Amino acid sequence: MEEKKKLRCPLGIPGGIIAALIGLIGVVVNIINFNWFELITSFALLLLALPFVRVTMMVHMANDRLDELENKLKTKQ
Repeated sequence: MEEKKKLRCPLGIPGGIIAALIGLIGVVVNIINFNWFELITSFALLLLALPFVRVTMMVHMANDRLDELENKLKTKQ
């Protein structure tokens, strides 16, 4: 039987990408409408979402590498 993979935070990357897209669309719309207060809010959302996506992707890659190393150690024993 095949071993199940560990469940990593499944909404981290798509959620961050959606938040970044919403922030980017908000920035464009608020620049067009000259709405400066909501422009600041949209820009803040964009600046929070982009690093969140990057960090989440780095954590996923690190966990995958650790899983590969654990599997290599198990097969050698």
